[in-house]
Amino acid sequence: MPEIKKPPRRQQILEALAGELETRPGARITTARLAEVVGVSEAALYRHFPSKAKMFEALIEFAEESVFGLSNRILGEDVDPVLRCERILTMLLTFSDRNPGITRVLLGEALVGEHERLRARVSQFFDRMETQLKQILREGEQVTELGLRASVAAIANLLMAVVEGRMTQFSRSGFQHPPLDSWEQQWHALRTGLFPGAGK
Repeated sequence: MPEIKKPPRRQQILEALAGELETRPGARITTARLAEVVGVSEAALYRHFPSKAKMFEALIEFAEESVFGLSNRILGEDVDPVLRCERILTMLLTFSDRNPGITRVLLGEALVGEHERLRARVSQFFDRMETQLKQILREGEQVTELGLRASVAAIANLLMAVVEGRMTQFSRSGFQHPPLDSWEQQWHALRTGLFPGAGK
């Protein structure tokens, strides 16, 4: 029977950190605890990451690469602006659902006491998503009649506020209330109220 290959040590460390963030909300995660979970010494941890901040940074990078990579794929597959918005927001909620520990990082909950640059970086993550929605809606207005009920900026900000709120509720519930619960109904309500001209 072939031997199952273990993931690289760096990946094991990040998976352990994400797992601790998911299963021990509110607990202070130490390098000693991470080393114990991974089954290595603290010195071995530091050979891969010079600090815990660098571990958090790597989780944020993973989120950025995953979410914006999928977002670019959606933009290449669909031209309808409202469908693009729906798919991108649904994708972000799905990513949150599948990565509870990283959700806590993106919301800043896990970064209390960490370097300010990390909090700035997750803020930029959501700002970048909002900018992308604005661009989609602006381009969409040029080619179709969306009948927007508010400015592009106001709508993009509202959509992000809804999604961030769903992610916050997910984390606050101890990950008991998935961010996609009732999302289909909620999106229908948002679409009807914000884009009355879409699809006509």
